[in-house]
Amino acid sequence: MGKIIFLGVLAVSVSAFGQKPDEKEPFGKEGQFTFETDKPFKLLELDENTSEPIVAKKKKPKRKTFYGIKTRKSYARRGTGERTVIELFYVLKKSEKPSIFVRDIYWYDYTRREVRKTANFDIKKGVLLHGPYKKMQNNVVLEEGIFYKGTKHGRWMQFDRNDVLHDKEKYYKGWPKESLVTYYDPVERKQVKEMIPIEIDEREGFYFLFHENGTIAVTGEYKWGEKVGDWVENYANGKRKRILSYPAEPFDKNSMPFIRKEWDERGREIFTSYKGQ
Repeated sequence: MGKIIFLGVLAVSVSAFGQKPDEKEPFGKEGQFTFETDKPFKLLELDENTSEPIVAKKKKPKRKTFYGIKTRKSYARRGTGERTVIELFYVLKKSEKPSIFVRDIYWYDYTRREVRKTANFDIKKGVLLHGPYKKMQNNVVLEEGIFYKGTKHGRWMQFDRNDVLHDKEKYYKGWPKESLVTYYDPVERKQVKEMIPIEIDEREGFYFLFHENGTIAVTGEYKWGEKVGDWVENYANGKRKRILSYPAEPFDKNSMPFIRKEWDERGREIFTSYKGQ
């Protein structure tokens, strides 16, 4: 029987690492990191306003103001001739940091003069996209949607070069529409317990579990329903507890998950693994 590791109210079994979810359970019976007794809510069931007009609702809408936030208009251009691609978008008038709970951050790079999608963002190097976005080639729209402080929000549509709809998706502040959320207070829904990224019926993106005091208990990344990279556990006081290392890419059967480092509640390192080095 595997060693039992406790995280808040959770029991984590090392022997269960990499175990496939049981489809009969609401979250998948992994034996770790999930609350199987909680009722999950889809993000877009909580806030359906993403389909509403993005301009601030007033008698006379303010120009360049979206979701009540002032922006400035901008564009980016690359390529030549018929291959020229033009991106029309808005950016925040006052630069700020994006949410730490999303994987894909969209921003305009001052130096490279282009829209970039990255996992990290430095406010000294650029500014977050916010508001309507449109990508065009030869006057044909290839992609259009809305950004909310650097994250995809609301309805997004992609078209091919013949102006035929290729894909349509909905987001809520960077999270795919199917993503699930549970709460410590399921009636009022103000205190988030768990954020589960779901895309096309697979776990895809950053996962978050919170302690009841609001600090992050567990965070890690899913790709194609598999845990990848480092999964980090923290104590309720905010100090690091342990790092669990998974293969860098999904479906890697040659690498097994293992505990890489562990600390006590005072922050003193109590275990280090040299596996994989």
